[in-house]
Amino acid sequence: MASLRLLCEDITMTAKRILLGISGGIAAYKSAELTRQLIKAGHQVEVVMTESATRFVTPATFQALSGNTVYTDLWDPRPSNAMAHIELSRRADAFLIAPATANLLFKLAHGACDDLISTLAAARTCPLIVAPAMNLQMWQNPPNQRNLAQLRADGVTVFGPGNGSQACGETGDGRMLEPHEIVELLNGFFADKLLAGKKVLLTAGPTYEAIDAVRGITNISSGKMGYALARACRDAGAEVTLVSGPTGMPAPQDIRRVDVASAADMQQAVLTEVGSTNVFISVAAVADYKVKNRSEHKIKKGAVVPTIELEENPDILATVAGLPAAPFCVGFAAESQNLLEFAEAKRRRKKLPLLVANLAQQAMGADDNQVVLLDNAGQHPLPQMPKDEVARAIVRHLARLLPSR
Repeated sequence: MASLRLLCEDITMTAKRILLGISGGIAAYKSAELTRQLIKAGHQVEVVMTESATRFVTPATFQALSGNTVYTDLWDPRPSNAMAHIELSRRADAFLIAPATANLLFKLAHGACDDLISTLAAARTCPLIVAPAMNLQMWQNPPNQRNLAQLRADGVTVFGPGNGSQACGETGDGRMLEPHEIVELLNGFFADKLLAGKKVLLTAGPTYEAIDAVRGITNISSGKMGYALARACRDAGAEVTLVSGPTGMPAPQDIRRVDVASAADMQQAVLTEVGSTNVFISVAAVADYKVKNRSEHKIKKGAVVPTIELEENPDILATVAGLPAAPFCVGFAAESQNLLEFAEAKRRRKKLPLLVANLAQQAMGADDNQVVLLDNAGQHPLPQMPKDEVARAIVRHLARLLPSR
């Protein structure tokens, strides 16, 4: 039970005090939903706004959503010491500015203190995070890029921006990330950096083996577990590359995704990336067989039922684990029976330091998972949890095994 407590400790994000700054851009409307989601996640939120921001959304909106007084004036007398620019940041765990306009980024990069938000940023004692939001051309403007480079050099964290349609009617980089994306990145910002400095390569999702031009062999893997692990590794400070089979899931923020279809495609992508990898996590449900007599064109229905010949696909995990300078390899075993017996046999056969075992009928496509971690020390069962929590528990266990590697 001690092992179980260690694996599950701190996997749920602790509530934080967030100081949310809102500057004057159309994306300020997203900040209302961002406030709601932060509160829903258990965080406490205090809002400060520029005068321009109040022209897009009223302070009353944010007061209702946050349950706290909204500050807009550098000279606000409500703090006991009449120094809102000092007191507000002292009681915050992070100062998040979303949206952060090009004008505000300029002021932050040059130390300006001409309103409440810029003065708070200059006088803060907590980390500063900005979520840029602006027109495509403003984002690409060289002075703006120089300001961002300076902010990053000064230790400011930048979330985004996203790519897509903008209020001006154009499409491209510059739009503020969606509220759920910011909340995800913010939770990761506070996570223990157990994998800092490590490069992690993961596979996720199903593979697809073509029968003809329109048909193929695949499986019911959703990719949820692999994507959750990719996010957990990113949050733990790792540089993450995700090799993904066909899923309907969007690429996680700040993770490089390589899209593939077949097992052969996946193996090629993995072997291309693995040379600089510290940890390889094989989560994908890779097809064991491919079609030997694949048809280039659609097979037409006829009197004779076509025969499909199969041949073995490459074993990606075994190939990586057998490399002369193999990274730390983590495998997954999805079984429908005899879970621990089959999983441990797989771990020993492929000489893996860590294997995650689960029942396929309970895990594939589901939002929750119940797994057992198998390593040289024995079996470490986890309770059924959401896959994001399972992923964080796996990362904690993985990080403890790495030093002895």
